[in-house]
Parts: sequence; structure tokens; C-alpha cells
Amino acid sequence: MTEYTVEFVGTGETITCSDKKTILSRCIEEGVAQEYSCRVGMCLACSAEIVEGEVEQTVAKKRGLTEEEAEKYALTCMARPKSDLKLDRGKYPPSIEDMGEEAAGAAFADDD
Repeated sequence: MTEYTVEFVGTGETITCSDKKTILSRCIEEGVAQEYSCRVGMCLACSAEIVEGEVEQTVAKKRGLTEEEAEKYALTCMARPKSDLKLDRGKYPPSIEDMGEEAAGAAFADDD
């Protein structure tokens, strides 16, 4: 079991996380306010942009993230560190941003 440092950019928060635990589980244990909902990689609420480092999140590629997105974003409920990390919380993959715009467009269309 290897321990890695996970730094959340812009917050000053840092945790240690083994390669056997998810980043979200360590955040919860340490009292770090990481957003989450489903805890199974479907809602994407826990996503964070990978600024530096690597994670293992095989299941995330089968659920909420595309292959390309899984290289740039971590679902902290699924991701385990493979190196020291810098994560930017509250950053969502383009597929989520696009869904938000579509949902907003649909809401405005109903107002006509």
C-alpha cells in the first residue's frame, strides 16, 4: 500500500490517500468538504479536474466519463491515486457542462 498526497488547489486543503482508498472516502474521513451525491460514479457531483498527477478510475470510464474525460477529470468517489495529485474541485467535464446548457435551453423553450 502506497500513500500519496492529494492537494486541492485554491483551498489550502491537503490529505493523504493510499492507493487502496478512494479520494472521496479520505475526504469524508478528514472532514474535507468534497461535494458528492450517489457515491457510485453516476451523478458526477464529485468530479474534479486533474491539474497534476494520475488516478486509477476504471469504473468511472464505464459510467459517467468518456475515455478522454477520464484523463483530465477524477470522479473522487471512484478514483484512487496513482501518484501525488493536485485537484481542482468543482470543475466538471464538458459532457456535464453541455447537459447544463441543454437543460437551460429546454427550460427557456417552455417559456414561449
